[in-house]
Amino acid sequence: MYKLYVGLMSGTSLDGVDVALCEITSSSCKLISSLEYPFDSKLKEEVLSAIDSPITLKEIGELDVKLGNLFANAINKLLIGFDKSSINAVGLHGQTLWHQPDSETPFSMQLGSASVVSAQTGIQVVSDFRSMDIAHGGQGAPFAPAFHQFAFSNLKERTAVLNIGGMANITLLGEELKGWDTGCGNVLLDMWISKSQNRTYDRDGEFAKSGTVNMDLLNSMLDDPYFLKPAPKSTGREYFNATWLSNHLPVFQTLNDEDIQRTLLELTARTIANDLKRSDIELLIVCGGGAKNSFLMQRLQTLCKLEVKSSDEFGVSSDFLEAMAFAWLAYKRVHNEEVNLKSVTGADKNSILGAIYG
Repeated sequence: MYKLYVGLMSGTSLDGVDVALCEITSSSCKLISSLEYPFDSKLKEEVLSAIDSPITLKEIGELDVKLGNLFANAINKLLIGFDKSSINAVGLHGQTLWHQPDSETPFSMQLGSASVVSAQTGIQVVSDFRSMDIAHGGQGAPFAPAFHQFAFSNLKERTAVLNIGGMANITLLGEELKGWDTGCGNVLLDMWISKSQNRTYDRDGEFAKSGTVNMDLLNSMLDDPYFLKPAPKSTGREYFNATWLSNHLPVFQTLNDEDIQRTLLELTARTIANDLKRSDIELLIVCGGGAKNSFLMQRLQTLCKLEVKSSDEFGVSSDFLEAMAFAWLAYKRVHNEEVNLKSVTGADKNSILGAIYG
């Protein structure tokens, strides 16, 4: 059986599709090639509209196919020059539209037709990773902790791995794996700088750095019940979105744009730090887009009083770690192996995750 797998991740930030080609064995996951494929701006608006506004079944079906086409194009571009017949499977997370594991009818919806991806790439696709964990009473997220445990298995205990994408999640490595979503990562930061400065993101946190934290606004946001909720817990753009932010801002209409940006950065840093302070951690390994925000990293270092390092320093790409994780999850499914997640998600058992298409 070939050792090559492709992982694909399109996160809540909608800033691009991360694709990773990995060589995977029972003890290692080596990144062979990778790329960030641009997210079509019109399609991005359709995804955001689907999350924020009423949508018809016809529109859901069409969006599923459009996203499948996008993901297939991204994979095909990555694999130019590679022999596709040597690739065992694609691990396809899909684009999350809605995530509600705590309702009376729990589910998590990701779109991006696995059948379309398989047909257009000629490779079998593993998708629908989250539903089995939810069916067994789990949150269906975050899934990164299982891969963190695998990728950083040589590290001593008292180590945490922090992924900052649109949302942020923490993994506590140790005898019993723990992990949860702390809440918003980049999503509100990107949303505000797009609205106020017409920029896709705040490079190195420079705009935030020019502002001042408004403690009244910060405390108002920190009072949100999600931040006080114990693990297991997970969240997404269906919760932390423009409506959530606008519900806090009317009282603070006189604030400068840069002060709001600074306060949102502090919200991300403090919610992460508050969760880490409850754990006996010495080393924090950071990955995801937020790892490139040097001002955010400074604030984490100050608030957490920990040694903070990028996952790149440990041989794991901070940019493509999540895509690598879904390549690894495809490997686990192809080999019919359970994924160790019940202590993270709260499921009543570990499960074989994902369905195979093609």
